[in-house]
Amino acid sequence: MNKNIAFIVTLLYSSVLFAQQTYPLPENEVHFKASWIAPPQVSLTTYGVYHFRKKLDLASKPESFSIRISADNRYLLYVNGIAVLSGPQRSDLTHWKYDTLDIASYLHKGSNSIAIQVWNQGEGMAWAQLSLQTGLWVEGIGTASIINTDTTWKVIKNQAYRPLISELHITGPFDHITAEKYPWGWQDPDYADDTWMSAIETEKAIPIHHSNTSGRQLSPRNIPIMEEKQQTFAHIRRAEGIAVDDRFLRGNHPLYLSSQQKGTLLIDQGVLTTAYPQLVVSGGKGCTITVTYSEALYADMDGGKGNRNETEGKHSKGDKDIFILDGGDNRLFCPLYYRTFRYVELKIENAKFPLTIHTYNSRFTAYPFMEKASFTSSDTSLDTIWEVGWRTSRLCAFETYMDCPYYEQMQYIGDTRIQALISLYVSGDDRLMKNAIEQFDQSRIPEGLTQSRYPSGKKQIIPPFSLFWIAMLHDYWMLGSDPDFVKRFLPAVEEILQWHARYVNQQHMLTRMPYWNFVDWPKEWPWKGDENISGIPSGALEGNSAILTLQYVYALQKASDLYYAFGKNEEAKRLEQLEEKIRITTYKTCWDQTKGMMADTPEKTAFSQHVNALAVLTGTIPQKDEKNVLLQIEKDTSIIQCTLYYRFYLVQAFKKAGLGNEYLRLLTPWYHMIDLGLTTFAERPEPTRSDCHGWSASPTYDLLATVCGIEPTQPGFKSVRITPNFGNLKWIQASMPHPKGTIALRLEKKGKQLKGEIALPQGVEGVLVWQSKPLALKGGSQKIQLDGN
Repeated sequence: MNKNIAFIVTLLYSSVLFAQQTYPLPENEVHFKASWIAPPQVSLTTYGVYHFRKKLDLASKPESFSIRISADNRYLLYVNGIAVLSGPQRSDLTHWKYDTLDIASYLHKGSNSIAIQVWNQGEGMAWAQLSLQTGLWVEGIGTASIINTDTTWKVIKNQAYRPLISELHITGPFDHITAEKYPWGWQDPDYADDTWMSAIETEKAIPIHHSNTSGRQLSPRNIPIMEEKQQTFAHIRRAEGIAVDDRFLRGNHPLYLSSQQKGTLLIDQGVLTTAYPQLVVSGGKGCTITVTYSEALYADMDGGKGNRNETEGKHSKGDKDIFILDGGDNRLFCPLYYRTFRYVELKIENAKFPLTIHTYNSRFTAYPFMEKASFTSSDTSLDTIWEVGWRTSRLCAFETYMDCPYYEQMQYIGDTRIQALISLYVSGDDRLMKNAIEQFDQSRIPEGLTQSRYPSGKKQIIPPFSLFWIAMLHDYWMLGSDPDFVKRFLPAVEEILQWHARYVNQQHMLTRMPYWNFVDWPKEWPWKGDENISGIPSGALEGNSAILTLQYVYALQKASDLYYAFGKNEEAKRLEQLEEKIRITTYKTCWDQTKGMMADTPEKTAFSQHVNALAVLTGTIPQKDEKNVLLQIEKDTSIIQCTLYYRFYLVQAFKKAGLGNEYLRLLTPWYHMIDLGLTTFAERPEPTRSDCHGWSASPTYDLLATVCGIEPTQPGFKSVRITPNFGNLKWIQASMPHPKGTIALRLEKKGKQLKGEIALPQGVEGVLVWQSKPLALKGGSQKIQLDGN
């Protein structure tokens, strides 16, 4: 197998095997032993791809050879020509991540080579990518210190690359590669690097919390290595100028092009994916291959997306990679960073020489969530809702949660709260959620508020998102298993609440607040080209917005729970008194008796589902009226509707009011997306920008938390309440991870009777509630038979 091809296969399997060890610094050391190194005679803050090499001569094969490694912006590590690991985990300068791994299994007696590719995205850097300057840091532990980065390392700039920057995406530059300039084989042990320059030392490597705040402060990776696995495309949907069929995609039928031949292939993955595309070619010197990545195709006539499965009369549109071939054999072209696509268009413009395209496939990558939960029911259409929702969640999680993988790849609090609930319910893995909670705390500005998205080189403040960060912390407190982790953030909770308290006016509502008070994207609150006036409700600019006020109440209630839990009883009572005063005043001021619902402002000229959902969730509307209000706002299409994001809170309101059995009717927008051929859930109803948006995956959570009704009743999931909401379903079967094991159920409804089986982890107790009747549950499996009223 050609080395350029072989390294891909190795990376797929090796990169997921490393146990992340931290090897902390001795207490008396203020910096690491190895220094950061960089290439000489270049700008270290502009775009560049660099290759570093170090030769090691070992007297014997080592039993252990543990190293720490990091780079700015990113690296790909090879040991003796084998691709081993890529990183580092995305973070900020004061929490710059490093990886720890043992590379002994890749080493042997005698001469060995360490080769590392480092690249800096430069001027077109992804908004989520922070950076100081180009750099590499490697430190060996114990006898492995011979690998430490210093001036003995060799380095060269790869002149083959130049960035393709688009205003459409903020995910970083795409690649233009001129293969004649590429140092092919640079990672191989026997590659001659005699003409390479010596690296320069740029600064000492320092640990987190160091007194020097001007550099990168290193801390160990706190999430696992990303998953990677090989995948093939599904179909060739269009071929112009080239005779080809799907056998080519299966890798056993190369594609041959004669000199001067041109052609275009439209290739369909079948579903949206996040992956590293891999093109292996021979010959074709001077040939240009342009690769365009699209979530969906666009109609030639009106520019709309329409049904995502249809290709007739549609064209590809999106960012591009461009490869100019050098005529070599078995050349592998793979972008520096993963791409998001369902459709890929290959435009081939051959020159004077014949071209062979051996294979074209990709390796999928995402955060390594394992699907430990399951849901099936008498309605098989819900299987598709589950599948598409979980795929959406997977593609919107990498080294952070992300709003969307195609356009932004930014970790926003509003999105992340929903995504974290999904990942806890389906996988039980809390590491990415804890990382997100920490990063949002690290983002806080001097006024106390979190930034709305982080890591980010572009500061953005959405005060309501700071409030939902408190709710996210509360979610972890109820579902997670680390109360000390939650306790660490109580000072931040207080600062966020105090910031909002400064804007409570004499009417006990929030007056006009600075920054961007975004709530949702209904058509009545569109994007207007200016953040501060886009996606905001009535009263946001003038003051006395009932929506913003009740979001504050919602956070006060969550915070008071946390305060009581950690012994801050006086503070909790203070919050309770404040939220009660605000609640009562907002109800009196904004309740409209004629319409039988809450208005968005005291003037009662605007009405929305948003404010009424919040009024139910916070107990602002009297309990006796909750059901009527929710049913009214569902059927009254004249009021402002929640879009896909805020329907999460609408559903929670329905469930709180005892209307969980109505949930399946609320799934209409999601079925509409499936009917349009989407394989992930979109940012908003049509027309939508993003076809994959994490906040729209909430049904995957609600099938477990609302339909099955599985929820914690004590912090740490120490006890469980199961309140099934069948709607028109005849039976449901589900399982989900729990910190102590698995919760599983199979329940069947016959009239008012419920029968089946429920299993809880040993040592966990709970209650089943059926038509207001409670039944105690214990650890282990138990038969269920209940008659309703």
